[in-house]
Amino acid sequence: MRIGELAAQAGMSRDAIRFYEKVGLVTGRRLPNGYRDFPPETVAWLQYIRTAQALGFSLAEIARTGETLREAPDTAEALSTLFEEKLQVIDTRIAELTTLRADLATRVGTGCPLRAAGLPAEAEVGSDPVPTGVRRPAE
Repeated sequence: MRIGELAAQAGMSRDAIRFYEKVGLVTGRRLPNGYRDFPPETVAWLQYIRTAQALGFSLAEIARTGETLREAPDTAEALSTLFEEKLQVIDTRIAELTTLRADLATRVGTGCPLRAAGLPAEAEVGSDPVPTGVRRPAE
């Protein structure tokens, strides 16, 4: 199928398909007249790419796992495994962001990004506001 028909069936632009082809997510053969020709199963694969992106998977992750999924005897089980791995990544990131949020919250109202709220400047580790190895501006 040519790129225009593929784009219509997959519900995306020709440019998106060309991009996915450029990064190696889809392949089409060139006809003698120069047109791209894609197998019919490319429609389902493009829909999978879009769904995976909506679920938070990067194109690199999709490319990396695509071959595994195509070769898996049980695609549903393979997808479940991928989803579980992605959930672990998300949980880790949520924990990191929660810690970051708490740290930022302690600094609100201090006027200094290096000072946590409620701590006098002298109580901070290395109370010098200019870290070691950083040049002080000329006074």
